[in-house]
Amino acid sequence: MKKITIVIIDDHTLIRETWGFILDNDSRFSVLAQSGNAEEGIELCKQLRPHIVILDINLPGMNGMDAVPLIRKFAPTTKIVGLSMHSQPAYAKKMIQNGAAGYLTKNSTQQEMLEALIDIEEGKKYVCTEIKDMLAKEMLHDEEFQGGLHKLSFREIEMIRLIREGFSSKEIAQKASISVKTVEVHRYNILKKLGLKNAAALVDYVNKNAFGVI
Repeated sequence: MKKITIVIIDDHTLIRETWGFILDNDSRFSVLAQSGNAEEGIELCKQLRPHIVILDINLPGMNGMDAVPLIRKFAPTTKIVGLSMHSQPAYAKKMIQNGAAGYLTKNSTQQEMLEALIDIEEGKKYVCTEIKDMLAKEMLHDEEFQGGLHKLSFREIEMIRLIREGFSSKEIAQKASISVKTVEVHRYNILKKLGLKNAAALVDYVNKNAFGVI
């Protein structure tokens, strides 16, 4: 039986090594390489052309979301599985829309990860149980809010999360490794897309409507 080849891109060494150990000890898989950042990971995918890349979306420098189209460009046959600590459906949706074949959270079990890799290699899409449950709840929620959310980019969703947590523009800029001016542009675009006047209105709107999405 031909092994499913894997590249793991995650900035947490322990997570990379743990999954590498698990997969290499399963006769169905072979881990070709590991990386702690998107830029190196993209190059590995370009060179090695693995069947599947396990890609953390929260990476230093270029995030995993932005890496998806580049991996698809340089390794078009490689299927991408997004992996994140975030259980918000919005992240999974953006990842799939960008071209990923699946999405798992770091709460997913080992068994679910293995099942996802098999399904994805067979050409199926896979979204973990935790996200499916959240999506089911989301479908019952206010359509107007969801329509507005879908207009936002991954970076804008991340900005909202940080704003909601009370961080200033300067603090957000430091956390996201961008300029304060760029943060202010994101703030302006978010308010415009959602039809809101200021950050206070944004926080109030999200608290009333997010239902766990952000």
